Amino acid sequence: MNIFEAIRKDHDTQRDLLKKLVNTSGETKERKQTFKTLKNELEIHANAEERHFYKPLISNDMMQEKARHGIAEHHEIDELIEKLEETDYDSSAWLKYAKDLKEKVEHHLEDEEHIFFQLAGKVFSETKKKSLAEDYTNYMDKNL
Repeated sequence: MNIFEAIRKDHDTQRDLLKKLVNTSGETKERKQTFKTLKNELEIHANAEERHFYKPLISNDMMQEKARHGIAEHHEIDELIEKLEETDYDSSAWLKYAKDLKEKVEHHLEDEEHIFFQLAGKVFSETKKKSLAEDYTNYMDKNL
């Protein structure tokens, strides 16, 4: 497995959780649990990605701006999660923030999969892609 496959696998998990989240309603156990799972997944994924994908790219001239952009989007996602945490589960604003989060995360995943991965593929050697995947998955397994 290479770094792109490892990250994409987690992206699929995130897409599923986001879809489930926006289909929940009110202050239900399902909404609370889905949000908790998604929040944890996004937080650990962002940390792993910043360490084992963006950090090795940031020193590359072609990728520096993209890496910074990706990290900045992680912070925007964190802010939306904070808004959700501060809002009552049964408030109409909660669902609006959840939909905003879904849109922001899906935009971020698309950027990574359709732009960043192609460019990073030219930067990393095959050996590096595999070693990054190993480091990334070890971090995810240890922290999830």
